[in-house]
Amino acid sequence: MNTMSKFRYFLRLAYDGSHFHGWQRQPNAVTVQQKLEEALSMMLRATVILTGAGRTDTGVHAHEFFAHFDFTMPFSEQEMDKLVFRLNGYLGGEIVLFKMFPVTGDAHARFSALSRTYRYCIARVQNPFRRDYTHFIYGEIDIDLMNQGAALLMGSRDFTSFSKVDTDTMTNICNISFAQWETEGTELVFTITADRFLRNMVRAIVGTLLQVGTGKTSLTDMQRIIEGKNRSDAGDSAPAKGLTLHRIIYPAQIFLP
Repeated sequence: MNTMSKFRYFLRLAYDGSHFHGWQRQPNAVTVQQKLEEALSMMLRATVILTGAGRTDTGVHAHEFFAHFDFTMPFSEQEMDKLVFRLNGYLGGEIVLFKMFPVTGDAHARFSALSRTYRYCIARVQNPFRRDYTHFIYGEIDIDLMNQGAALLMGSRDFTSFSKVDTDTMTNICNISFAQWETEGTELVFTITADRFLRNMVRAIVGTLLQVGTGKTSLTDMQRIIEGKNRSDAGDSAPAKGLTLHRIIYPAQIFLP
């Protein structure tokens, strides 16, 4: 930052990831960050750089996502609401903004987050209206066994076995506080909450738990996979379209009145 005063703002948004190569800007690929930065920069007549709460994979959706940016002038509540309205009219519906609000100067969309919750949806009956948001599986699945496998994930643990290799993270330690499968109508839904997630972690966990649920992997093997810290031992990653970033929690003190 230069000596000019800067004001920091959070954006709360959601997006359908079906036609995006994830959140993070990439060369030669359309991403959510790129589309939103271009729209904001055009409307504010200044270059806007967004910092997101994380980077979702290609095809992954976000029911709730946050990003922050700095600007050289303060906005009134009315001006923020008007900007959100204009952005939604321009973005076309695949990205929707809910709110823009001021935060403290040290608030960070990624590093200030206390927890994140993902949901993965498995379709048990084919539904054309849910095909872009679920992974259809035919045959028997033992949800009780999968919940026993999910229980093995709880607490602080090294999750190298479920991470993409050669990432730039400093540590693979994550604290999972909730992991459970439930039946919702004709779908099986896996909900998982942690302080942080590694790249591809949720999809790798789901793929491994599905092997447990279909009898291809035992609970003993699941424990061995977790402790082995070897990605090749875990199951294949579940398809991206069934995964949604559902909720992000921040400390209340970062939000200005």
